[in-house]
Amino acid sequence: MLVSHSRIIDIVGDIIRIAVSSSAPGSEGRPCLGDLALVDAGNGTTSLAQVINIDREMVSLQVNSGTKGLANNASVRFLGEPAKVTYSGNILGRVFDGAGHPIDRGPDLSSDPSVPIGGPSANPMKRVLASRMIRTDVPMIDIFNCLVESQKIPIFSVSGEPYNPFLARIGIQADADIVVFGGLGLIFDDYAFFRKQFEDAGVFPRTVMFINQASDPVVERLQVPDMALAVAEKFAVEEGKRVLVLLTDMTAFADALKEVSIAMERVPANRGYPGDLYSQLARRYEKACDFKGAGSVTILTVTTMPGNDVTHPVPDNTGYITEGQFYLHSGVIDPFGSLSRLKQHVIGKVTREDHNQIMNTMIRFYSGARDAEQKQSMAFELSAYDRQLLKFGNLFRERFMDIEVSKPLEEALDLCWQTLAECFEPDQLLMKQELIDKYLPDIASPVKTADGEMA
Repeated sequence: MLVSHSRIIDIVGDIIRIAVSSSAPGSEGRPCLGDLALVDAGNGTTSLAQVINIDREMVSLQVNSGTKGLANNASVRFLGEPAKVTYSGNILGRVFDGAGHPIDRGPDLSSDPSVPIGGPSANPMKRVLASRMIRTDVPMIDIFNCLVESQKIPIFSVSGEPYNPFLARIGIQADADIVVFGGLGLIFDDYAFFRKQFEDAGVFPRTVMFINQASDPVVERLQVPDMALAVAEKFAVEEGKRVLVLLTDMTAFADALKEVSIAMERVPANRGYPGDLYSQLARRYEKACDFKGAGSVTILTVTTMPGNDVTHPVPDNTGYITEGQFYLHSGVIDPFGSLSRLKQHVIGKVTREDHNQIMNTMIRFYSGARDAEQKQSMAFELSAYDRQLLKFGNLFRERFMDIEVSKPLEEALDLCWQTLAECFEPDQLLMKQELIDKYLPDIASPVKTADGEMA
């Protein structure tokens, strides 16, 4: 029989503090960190809560549905178990809220098995060195910053950028077995957009969605990543699936952490965020893993940067945890701000032999194109080579940087060679001659007009 506790000390925000006597009868009377509790408001309404802090006899709980209308004479019963999420093959093609309840009017899943959320990351001895590529058909990723299985990587962006459509495209085009999507603080239009995109593309049957909308309790926002990652880990370990986890937006998650920290009167750190922000983010990101003898979990998130400030605590801490980032601004993936630290594990090993040289050559010429554009904007005299670079820069942005471009890797590599051939002579490429002989198309060389322009 569960013991009821009614000594509520205070209520701050969505957090209640209750005194629990150490002499409470039965082991079920003493809660553990992370345990669930049932809060009875006394008027016939109940709500789930989770233990987030224990200080001797003082226990702090987050109330999922909020504390509005909750009186001091409410009672709390600890359930003696952590939060769980439904896990079975039946959750594919389903949509759940931040508490793990189906919100798509589909069949009831209460009889399906469930698994605890928020567990530890994988044993390092069970991890395999990243060595397999996840193809996305996005040239700026596949060519220049490959997404590798078991990688954890964010999309750094700012409000107003098309990061949601971009994230949806990757979820649709990535060659993963299962996509687990976690929406954090989404407005309804964004939630409807993601669902429609997945349904229209025909990938919804292999997708699981956990959605916390902006109007939902902020407490549930903290549970969405844990539920998504718990399910992803089970699919990877139990069924050997290659799972891609998409989370948006981790800055909203961090803001929820800040709100809870302030309500608990913890000493704030940088810009009011909790001092354990790094650990809280790392707990989620470190779930990415390629399991020995099983599948893998790859994590791709969005991290918005307030004021485009990369030194903001959320992107700053994230950069120390993850293996690079995709930098999205002005509607394109910036090749200079983006980085994948694991790409060397797959480039030229599981991809075509010319991949590494093409990647370096294209970036080298685009860097030169940026310099030539600066010279042009300052009215300096341009050389014939500068005009070659300007032509290349325009083609590079049009053919590769636009996030709407979708091409398989091999086709994109061929287009790189085509672009080089249209802009430069073979001896200007400074590449291995055997690769030039094998891959450079035989087209007419760039011709100079009378005024020095490139034809």
